[in-house]
Amino acid sequence: MKLIIQIPCYNEEKTLPAMIKDLPKQISGIDIIETLVIDDGSTDNTVQTATRLGVSHILSFKQNRGLAEVFKNGIDHCLKLNADIIVNTDADNQYCALDIEKLVRPILCGKADMVIGARPIDSIPEFSWMKKKLQKLGSYFVRKISYTKVEDATSGFRAFSRETALKINIFSKYTYTLETLIQAGDNKLKIMSVPIRVNPQTRKSRLLKSIPDYIVKSLVTIIRICMLYRPLKYFFLLGMTILFIGLIIWVRFLYHYLLGDGAGHIQSLILASILSISGFQLIVFGLLADVVATNRKLGEDIQLRVKQIELFLANSRNHKESK
Repeated sequence: MKLIIQIPCYNEEKTLPAMIKDLPKQISGIDIIETLVIDDGSTDNTVQTATRLGVSHILSFKQNRGLAEVFKNGIDHCLKLNADIIVNTDADNQYCALDIEKLVRPILCGKADMVIGARPIDSIPEFSWMKKKLQKLGSYFVRKISYTKVEDATSGFRAFSRETALKINIFSKYTYTLETLIQAGDNKLKIMSVPIRVNPQTRKSRLLKSIPDYIVKSLVTIIRICMLYRPLKYFFLLGMTILFIGLIIWVRFLYHYLLGDGAGHIQSLILASILSISGFQLIVFGLLADVVATNRKLGEDIQLRVKQIELFLANSRNHKESK
């Protein structure tokens, strides 16, 4: 059983040593533990530091691609390195590395496909009162739309089984945390949360520039993902809501028309017509988007099979070369 701990990095030469030092050297049930540092176009000595610290693998990008793109490429690289379990953690040493065993244990026992580390939000001193409330509200909202029971939806401290990692497809350019949860819930994967510890903050979050910016980007990401994975449901609900409002206005206009006062309510007639047409169009869009989503699902199934074949051929080639 091989575990690879992937660590996305961007200018982390100062925080990486403490983070690498705390990584577990052995875990019961795991035969091999390796580390993968993914350098996202760092301009400091992150790569040199990682090399000096003796990490197992380094994947470097010449330009900064963003967290979601780095995470996706890291997962693909871990699969090519024949990982059975992949753990993702942050290079700023935010998460307690000793709790990695808590993440992998449910996967080793066959109880989970994905495990999310739940931070003690209320007891993190660096989080403001507003941020704590938004974290909880956001996690509640994501639980509802992803049909999961994840306590900390934005936690990047998470573990994936090999089969789950093969099914991951990231479209977002902002963050992978929300999309992977909604995608996993859509694929009926078994997801668990385990309580984990955090270390004192070493630097400010680069993803959270400001509370309003974070809220807007997170909402856009969630809406985009929901429309991507369940378009018929959301377009149909939105279309029916607009149709219902239009119907109410139609009834109001007819009431006044039958009373002989229709000429004074032409605006209501125009508004009702616009709403009715818009609602009907949204429902039609939902039907068309559902067809596209079905084709996307078929494409993902094909992509999964291609990945499995590629990994099988790569492992066979490596086995022959090792003889």
